[in-house]
Amino acid sequence: MDMTLNVTAWSATLLGLSALFAGIGALRKPGIWRTMIEEVEKSPTLQFVCGMLELLVGAVIYLANPWLPGDILACIIKAMGGLMMVEALAILGFCDIYTQFWLRTLSHMHRGWASVTVLFGAVLLVAGALQFN
Repeated sequence: MDMTLNVTAWSATLLGLSALFAGIGALRKPGIWRTMIEEVEKSPTLQFVCGMLELLVGAVIYLANPWLPGDILACIIKAMGGLMMVEALAILGFCDIYTQFWLRTLSHMHRGWASVTVLFGAVLLVAGALQFN
């Protein structure tokens, strides 16, 4: 019995599920993301907690996934972990500027971002599921 853990498959599947359901939630409740970002912008505590949580999750994803040039999904997941860490640092250091970008974007493109998130989540979910043996 093979007991190896396919970190890339699990990372893609879990990130895909979270993106899929976050997008579904945003489509069900228009304006919810804008409300969340406004709350983070107003609260230094939420800024710190969100930044640290994203840094932690991004670091785990980045460090756990190998860089295998022959495995496109592994490279994408590792890059996503790195981008999550960069975004976390932006939240920690420049939250006022960073949140204004998202508030402007979400005010007129809410359904578009939510739909792209659902699609992205579904693609990651399927790609991750295909990696399981």
